[in-house]
Amino acid sequence: MILGSHVGMGGKEMFLGSVKEAISYGADTFMVYTGAPQNTRRKEVSELRIAEAKAKMSEVGIQNFIVHAPYIINLGNAAKEETFQLGVDFLVTELQRTEAMGSETLVLHPGSHVGEGIDVGISQIVKGLNLVFEQYNGPVKVALETMAGKGSEVGSRFEELSRIYDGVTNNNMLRICFDTCHVNDAGYDLVNDTEGVFKEFRRFFPTNQIAAVHLNDSMNPRGAAKDRHANVGFGTLGFDTLLRICNMDFLSNTPIILETPYVPREGAKEREFAPYKFEIEMIRKGVFDPELLERVRKEALGE
Repeated sequence: MILGSHVGMGGKEMFLGSVKEAISYGADTFMVYTGAPQNTRRKEVSELRIAEAKAKMSEVGIQNFIVHAPYIINLGNAAKEETFQLGVDFLVTELQRTEAMGSETLVLHPGSHVGEGIDVGISQIVKGLNLVFEQYNGPVKVALETMAGKGSEVGSRFEELSRIYDGVTNNNMLRICFDTCHVNDAGYDLVNDTEGVFKEFRRFFPTNQIAAVHLNDSMNPRGAAKDRHANVGFGTLGFDTLLRICNMDFLSNTPIILETPYVPREGAKEREFAPYKFEIEMIRKGVFDPELLERVRKEALGE
């Protein structure tokens, strides 16, 4: 399996720091934002230290990584034209930045219909993607993420993503990002019928359309539509379910990315310590460690 996690990017090292962080976790791949996910402020590509980052990746054998588009992009918004247009324009920019960094996959939350209804939302997303692909037709693919169904999100059902594919003229530019927490929270039974869920997925897409997996446990029961990630093995999906997904043959060359929560300091509310090194190790060993979170805390505190 090709296994990694979300990593940060900032400070003086920028993208080079992202690669170093991934290496510190023992990762084969990683996911990064090109800037803060909540806004449009971005450093110039020339400031990202891309050449140094690529050299470091080559040095350790990391061959690919993925980029996540910012949350502020909402192509599903038909209520505010300025919000929709911002999404179109900024998605084009993010595709260009992703290409410059050397990734071929940009993960995108499809969008929210903001009360206008699912059909309007899908139609608006199709419109937005068609406008984007009129301006960008490079090597980077947009991987539509499976969503949990929170609020007015579009994309919690496989058929909704399929309708987007069907409406986009240049849909060879599209792929899927399969988020395990979101799929669970959307109502699919990954725990008791993993094969059945992927059989349902294949009704709409060949599995080679999965460009990335977000491997997250869920704090919520199936169908909760809440989207709250849990650490691997500490949620309602459980370790065995997530390991089963990791070991599926058709995902052997697909980046699997952890977006699990940081572990808080005992008695503290703020997230403190990255768990990814320990989770990656546990998944590779194939054995659940119920003491994992405590191990994370102890190493971080030097105990």
